[in-house]
Amino acid sequence: MAQTTLARRGPALDRFRLAAAVLVVAIHTGPLASFAPGWDLWLTRGLARVAVPFFFMVTGYFLAKGNWQGTGRAFRRLLALYLAAVVLYLPLNLYAGSLPGWRELLYTGTFYHLWYFPAVLLGLWVARGLAALGPRAGLALAGGLYLLGLGGDSWYGLTAALPPLRRFYDGLLALLGGYTRGGLFFAPLFLLLGAAFVRRPPRRGCAGLALAGLAGLTAECLALHALGWPRHDSMYLSLPPAMAGIFGLLLARNAGQDKPVRRVSMLLYLLHPWGIVAVRGLARLLGARALLVDNSLVHFAAVLAGSLAAAWVLTRLPPPGGPGPRARAWRELDLAALRHNARVLQAALPAGCRLMAVVKADAYGHGLRPAARCLQRAGVRGFAVATLAEGIALRRAGVRGTVLVLGWTDPAEAARLWAWRLTAAVAGPEHGRALAAAGQGVRVHLAVDTGMHRLGLPWDDPDALAELFALPGLRVTGVFSHLCVSDSAAPADRAFTREQARRFAAAVEALRARGLDPGAVHLQASYGIWNADTLAGAAPPCAWARAGIALYGVTSDAAPVDAPLDLRPALALRARVAAVRRLAAGEGAGYGLAFRAARPTTLAVVAIGYADGLPRDLAERGGGVLLQGRRCPMVGRLCMDQLLVDATDLPDPPCPGDTATLIGRDGAAQITAVQLAAACGTITNELLARLGPRLGLVPTGGRPLRKTRRPGAG
Repeated sequence: MAQTTLARRGPALDRFRLAAAVLVVAIHTGPLASFAPGWDLWLTRGLARVAVPFFFMVTGYFLAKGNWQGTGRAFRRLLALYLAAVVLYLPLNLYAGSLPGWRELLYTGTFYHLWYFPAVLLGLWVARGLAALGPRAGLALAGGLYLLGLGGDSWYGLTAALPPLRRFYDGLLALLGGYTRGGLFFAPLFLLLGAAFVRRPPRRGCAGLALAGLAGLTAECLALHALGWPRHDSMYLSLPPAMAGIFGLLLARNAGQDKPVRRVSMLLYLLHPWGIVAVRGLARLLGARALLVDNSLVHFAAVLAGSLAAAWVLTRLPPPGGPGPRARAWRELDLAALRHNARVLQAALPAGCRLMAVVKADAYGHGLRPAARCLQRAGVRGFAVATLAEGIALRRAGVRGTVLVLGWTDPAEAARLWAWRLTAAVAGPEHGRALAAAGQGVRVHLAVDTGMHRLGLPWDDPDALAELFALPGLRVTGVFSHLCVSDSAAPADRAFTREQARRFAAAVEALRARGLDPGAVHLQASYGIWNADTLAGAAPPCAWARAGIALYGVTSDAAPVDAPLDLRPALALRARVAAVRRLAAGEGAGYGLAFRAARPTTLAVVAIGYADGLPRDLAERGGGVLLQGRRCPMVGRLCMDQLLVDATDLPDPPCPGDTATLIGRDGAAQITAVQLAAACGTITNELLARLGPRLGLVPTGGRPLRKTRRPGAG
C-alpha cells in the first residue's frame, strides 16, 4: 500500500510551476491566434490566467506554514530578483525609447511580465496584515479588495456604464498606471487562499470545485469578451474558486520537492520575453518571418524551446559562493523571539539595572554575529563573551557598547584588548598585575570569588582588590561575581546563594569604604533573574544582569524556577532527509547493524551526525526527530554525518529533501531544547554550545544589522 501511495505522489507543486510558466509564455505569444482565434482567446485570456494566481498561492502556503515568520526573508529574496530583472530588461526599455517611471517600478512592473514582482512584494505585507485579523476576516477583506479590483479589470465595461463608478475607476487606474491587478487588489486574495490550506488541508471535492471553476472561467471569459467589457483580463469572479480546487488537488498529491524544475520555471518566466526578441531577430536574419513569427504555433514553440534551453543552461551553472545554509543541516535563529526575550528580561530587572547579553560560544549556538546585531538593534548595550576572539568578532560585526571578555585573556594580548576597546575580566591578582604591566590602559572588570572557586580575587581580601585600582596600567570600570547554585531550589543551595550575594556586597562596600568607585556592579546571571527572590536583601544594587541561556528562551533543564517569564525559544535545529531505505523484517542497518527491523520498516537517513554536536548514543537514549508533524524515533548508532530514523508509521512515506526537525516545531508537534538535552544526558547550555560550525545558520523573523568595518567604540 505504501509503495502505491508513493507512486501516486510526487512534487506536484513544483511540477505545476513549470506548467504555469508555459501558460505565461502562451499568454504572450498566442499559440493558436493564426489558426483559431476563438480558441486562442479561451486559452490565453481564460485558462492561462490560472498561472500567476498559482504562484501567489504557493508563496502564501509556505509562508503560512512558518506562521508568516519568513515574510521579510521572502521579501528580500524577491526584491533582489526583481531588481535583477529590472536591469535585465533595461536594454529593451531603452530600445523602446521609454524608461520606466515610479508607477512601473512600484506597481505595474518595468516590463510587461514583471508586474508579478511588485504585486507580490506589496501583497506579502498586505496579506500578512490581513492574516493577523484571523483567517476568515482576512480572506473576507482580501475578497472585498479583489471584487473592487474586478471593476477596473475584466468587468470594467459594467462599471464604465455608470458615471460615478467610471470616474472612480478612471481616477484609480490613472493612479495605478492603468491596472488594478497588483499587490493591493489581486495578490492578497491568492496569497491568503494558499495560506488557508495550512489550516484546512485539502479534502474531497477539490476536483469538482476545480472543474466547476474552470467551466465558470471559460463561460465568464467568453461572455465578457463578447460584450467587450474587459479593460484587462487577469481578474474573474470564477478564478478564485477554480484556483482553490486546482491548488487543493495539487496539494493532495504533493510530496517532496523538485528544485531543478522550480528553478527552470522561474527562469522561463523571467527570460521568455528575451526569447520572443531572439526568435523575431532570428526570423529577420533568416528571412523566415512567415514561419517563425506569423505562424503562431511555431512562434510559440520556438520561443518556448529557446527560453527553456536558456533556463536549463543557467540552472547547470554552478551557483556563486558556497552551498546554501539549508543544504544539509542548519540552525534557524528566530530574531523576533530573541528581541522579545530581551524586552521581557529587561522588564524583569529592577530600575537602574540593564541587560547584558551573554553571547559566548557562538551565542550558545545561535550565531554570534546575527544574535548580537539583533540585540543591539533591540537596545542592548552590554555584551559578554568568553574569549578575546569572540570580542573582536563582535567589534568586526559593528557591535558597539560594552563588550566584556568573561574568560581568561593572555596579558600578551593586552594591545588587542585596547585596540578593539574590549573590557577584560581580571582572573586573579597576578593576572591583574600582568595586564597592567602591558601598559595599554586596558579596561577591566574585577572578578570576585565569592565561593565558586573558579576565576576571581578573594572576596575577603580587600587589599588585593584595592591594589588593582592603584595600578596605572588598568582602568577598573566594574566588579562582578558569579553564583554557582542559583539554579537549585534546595534549601542549602539557596542559603549558599544568599551567602555569595552577602559576600559580594561586602567586597563592594569595602571598596567604597576606601573611597574607590567599583564602577558597574553585576552578579545575576539567568537563574539569578529567574530566582531573584533568593537574593532579596542580600545582593547590592547592580548596573548589569548577565542573561545567557534565558536570553535564548530556554532553561538549562526541566527544573522549575521561582519566576517563570514569557520567554520564547529562539532556535530550531533541522536537517534534510538524504535517502529513504526500506528494510524487510530481520534486516539490520547502520554501524554494527545495531538496528534490527522487527517488521517491514521505512528508514529515513537524516543528514546530521555526531560531528555536528550530537552524542553518538542519542538513539539509545530515546532521541527522535519530527517528520510531517509527527515524532519518529532515531535508531541504530549515530554516524559522524548521518543518523537513521524509523519513519514506518508516517501517513505518507518521506522523500529525499524533506525536512527533519530535531529542535523546534513542525505543525502542532514540538521537540524542545530541554527535551533533546535530557535525551543527550546533559543541559541545554552544553547541547546548544556544542552545535558544530558545519551547521548552516538561517536568521528568521527580522533583519540583523549590516556589517560595518568600524572597530567600534565604548
